[in-house]
Amino acid sequence: MRGVPVSVVVPLDAADADLALVGGKGASLARLAGAGLPVPPGFDVTTVAYRDFAATAGLQERILAAVAEVDPDRPETAQAASGKIQQWFAESPVPEEIAEAIRAAYAGMGEDVPVAVRSSATAEDLPEMSFAGQQDTYLNIRGETAVLDAVRRCWASLWTARAIDYRLRNGVAADEVALAVVVQELVPAEAAGVLFTRDPVTGAGEDVLVNAAWGLGEAIVGGQVTPDTYVVARDGQVREQVVGDKAVMTVRTAEGTREEPVPEGRRGVPVLSPAEAGELAALGVRIEELYRCPMDVEWAARDGRFWVVQARPITGLRDRPVETWNDSLGGDYLWTCANLGEAIPSVMTPCTWSLVEIFMSETMALSRVGPHRLSGNIGGRFYLNLSLTFAVGNALGLGSLVRAASEQAFGRIPADVAVPALPMSRWRVVRSALASGLPFLRRVAAYQRRLPELLAASPDRCARLHERIAAVGDAGELRALWRSDVEPLLRDSSRMLAAGARLDGAGLVRIRPRLLKLVGEADANALLTGLSAGGDALASLGPVMGLGELARGEIGRETFARSWGHRCPDEFEVSAPRPAEDPEWIDRQLAGLRSAADPAELLARQQRARDAAWARLRSRHPGKERGLRRRIAGAARAARGREAARSELIRAFWVLRAFVLRAGELTGCGEDLFFLRIEEVLAVLGGSREPLGAVADRRQTYRAYAALGPYPTLVRGHFDPVRWSTLPDRRMDVFDESVTLAPVSHSVRGFAGAAGVVEGTARVLTSVDEGDSLRPGEVLVTTVTNVGWTPLFPRAAAVVTDVGAPLSHAAIVARELGIPAVVGCGNATTRLRSGDRVRVDGAAGTVEVLTADSGVEE
Repeated sequence: MRGVPVSVVVPLDAADADLALVGGKGASLARLAGAGLPVPPGFDVTTVAYRDFAATAGLQERILAAVAEVDPDRPETAQAASGKIQQWFAESPVPEEIAEAIRAAYAGMGEDVPVAVRSSATAEDLPEMSFAGQQDTYLNIRGETAVLDAVRRCWASLWTARAIDYRLRNGVAADEVALAVVVQELVPAEAAGVLFTRDPVTGAGEDVLVNAAWGLGEAIVGGQVTPDTYVVARDGQVREQVVGDKAVMTVRTAEGTREEPVPEGRRGVPVLSPAEAGELAALGVRIEELYRCPMDVEWAARDGRFWVVQARPITGLRDRPVETWNDSLGGDYLWTCANLGEAIPSVMTPCTWSLVEIFMSETMALSRVGPHRLSGNIGGRFYLNLSLTFAVGNALGLGSLVRAASEQAFGRIPADVAVPALPMSRWRVVRSALASGLPFLRRVAAYQRRLPELLAASPDRCARLHERIAAVGDAGELRALWRSDVEPLLRDSSRMLAAGARLDGAGLVRIRPRLLKLVGEADANALLTGLSAGGDALASLGPVMGLGELARGEIGRETFARSWGHRCPDEFEVSAPRPAEDPEWIDRQLAGLRSAADPAELLARQQRARDAAWARLRSRHPGKERGLRRRIAGAARAARGREAARSELIRAFWVLRAFVLRAGELTGCGEDLFFLRIEEVLAVLGGSREPLGAVADRRQTYRAYAALGPYPTLVRGHFDPVRWSTLPDRRMDVFDESVTLAPVSHSVRGFAGAAGVVEGTARVLTSVDEGDSLRPGEVLVTTVTNVGWTPLFPRAAAVVTDVGAPLSHAAIVARELGIPAVVGCGNATTRLRSGDRVRVDGAAGTVEVLTADSGVEE
């Protein structure tokens, strides 16, 4: 490389190769090479070259003007700016002096050496930014012309819509960025992968995590393959090895690279031997010692030698929970977050947890039997103990009945998951039932007799208590109000739900087999809808029907807020604001409703189908209509009662939120009180400051668990949510500590939630806050839904969920609106991508991918 201008091109191992000159990737490779680590040879095209090119072509001012017009809240503006800039780059020739320097440096590597050409931006690979992948990489580039073209395309990739948006959101000024390009000899890898020198989620622990797959590393980096995973101790010993389903690999071609299937005989073969995994771990430790922080390292292997392709600090490290909220550590149980987990879908604050514990004590006949608890806190999320439920059923001789009811409420247990047996005598269960079960059942019966009047009185009772809480001016007075009014409201509302839930809510499920024999599947499905018939609306439909009435001018905003302003996605969580507290919430929902089907028309369509089905039944079986109508009407009344009781319980939880907020105001503690249990909140109201010492640790623990995202529906044994979240082959439907589960199926199957067949484009949403991206006629795919999601349903052609069962919210509401639904799939959000063209068969419980990722904008 003698004679090459140092400011335009520098060797890969140049001592002065800093971030400003060669970008993050180039600076990192220079540091690695300078330390004697095995880095493939090459050179950097510096940021000086980029700036000279942009200046010579007159691009810089035009670029800044285009980016200045971008609105981060309007993705189309970034797309428009990027489109113009890409065109300008394509039309601008590389200045001859720069081109000659690049040709000379490339020729110095050998004749037509295959290289990787990678973007290296000055704002990437920094510890505080996870910027990797925002610009482009080109593999297996050969020849001077191809290298020059790849360099120019890399320069242009600095201004993709995604990169523009990322920098705007992270406060990186457009006039401060430039791009270097790394040109590096391409290792013709037999295997490649990524290693993390610490836990990639928390940065904690001593083990090294190695991922490995066949071929070049792009399939792993791009997420197209499930790699082998090795957990390696610092002394090189392999602690754990999981062989992935390495279905595809990236290989070199004359034109660049392509993905091709891995031969069947190699898919199940480990890529690395234990000794090789240990050698890679040692290489990672050397790199960590060089950088003095946890590292993310991309590697490639050829002829028994390992090469470091790039390395960067692990970005976005999550805090490890300071406290441990994990009842799975208390024994070998099978837990589920289905059903009640729909209403409590997120990690809960300690205050909410303590209130939910009171709620559970009032709604369950047996909240524990001996040392075994019915409900548990696993990583801040609510789980029910199926092992205890089944053990009680078996002890009372009701095992098959309990299992059947469990399947309807909580979903099917996979065949490869066993329910741990709890030795439990019949006498022990009977003794517990006599102590707490019989009084509970007597109380339920008393509340059932009064349920209609209790439900009718609840809104006014809650409204009056809201006013009293707001008027309290003294901490001691508010503390007294808890005992006299607020806690009784919580217990009464919980007992109302216990009474409503024990009405014949599953009656429709039991009637279905009889209807199938008489009228077939289509008419049976139609006859089992209409839970809102007779003017008594199903509470789950309330928010969306109320929005429709508001849009048509039939009710006002105050009426809507009073009736439905307490319902939201995290409606048990007392730290979560309610729609009634956000004046703009109604406007956003009404805007979304304009492009959706009218919910009233959807119900009317179902009514017409129901009337026709009854007419056909009457003509074929004239003597059976009256009895069936009576049974269906009774089951529908029970469903309405159950849903109304749940709505009033949530209204009570809104009062609880008001109580804690007022306590924060009167004590000067603000929202810190959400991180105390309710008894600690009362202590603070009484003048104690001691409980406040726990707030910081609990807040950090809450945030650490919340950052992990949803956990599996079923959990068996000791479950570490932080560790589980790092596993590349984790299953969303189940975790079982006792066995090695097969990788989750590529097919998407679940429960038949609501009948109907539809084809459409999938839209995968991780949060209801992303609902604006759901377009009319798309298939809504998400982890779980509750009432807070209901306003999105009229916009969806179908609904698919990971969590759910025939009695889940998604199934009930979808049936009422006539929207096909498949629930409880377990793997829908991991197997489907936004843009996939899918066929949803609600009756069969299947989702078929017709065309993968049709290019819908994310």
